[in-house]
Amino acid sequence: MPDSRFGFVQFEFAFPLGPADGRYLRRRPGDGGPERIVVLRTLGARERRLIGGRRPQQIWEAGEPEPVPTVRATLVDVEPLDDPDSWLDALQSDRAARERRVEEALRELNAVLRAHRAAAADPYAREVSRGHANAVRIGYGNGEKVAEGRFEAAYEVREPPPGRATAEGLAPQERLAAILSGSGQVLVSEELVLRARLDLDAGRIREAALQARIALEALLAELPEAGELASHRAAVGAAANAALEGDLAADALDDAVKAMRTAIARNARRSL
Repeated sequence: MPDSRFGFVQFEFAFPLGPADGRYLRRRPGDGGPERIVVLRTLGARERRLIGGRRPQQIWEAGEPEPVPTVRATLVDVEPLDDPDSWLDALQSDRAARERRVEEALRELNAVLRAHRAAAADPYAREVSRGHANAVRIGYGNGEKVAEGRFEAAYEVREPPPGRATAEGLAPQERLAAILSGSGQVLVSEELVLRARLDLDAGRIREAALQARIALEALLAELPEAGELASHRAAVGAAANAALEGDLAADALDDAVKAMRTAIARNARRSL
């Protein structure tokens, strides 16, 4: 269909994502039908110089910073648009629909990065968030041209303004200073809870359930004063057991993870 137009969401990052440049076809779970094409392309990459065996050279100052590559990730729909202009106009005027579109594309991109992490056995390969992107675009164009970085119509999507601080995200700079000065500490359970939150946001319910059970037990051991969290043990334990056999509902997990993050934030405020 050479005259068809396809919608896309495009992100630009100022750091390598991990997978090699190219086109990756994402298929739907279940029937295996094509769902989306993910195109990764690196722009402005610095040429690698072979310096093996050479002695390090002495320098007297850092000089100008090295240029960094820009990685462009374009997620292209496989179903053509009936009315491309109306589709784009509707997204431009509907903030909620636009944000859902961006978040959906971000989850798809992170699914590719997660697959790369497993395939490369690289624990340092990371997923990305909306805030990591230098630019986000929504638009449409001919399929081949979009894959090459060209399109017919698009607009940049600005990141929504931050909301009010919540109990989970108070005074991050003060907390950082306290941790680095030694007056505060990072609990083992904090990292585990954050991983559970990431899995929930990405729709990985089975992983979230298993992570949440470990996080809850670690948090109860580290913060005996947060004994009220024990009320979540039964639900989280049941979810983790069910996760070993198949997917499950996320409501109980979401409530437990929120409660754990609130307890961690409360403990952090006491140390400031």
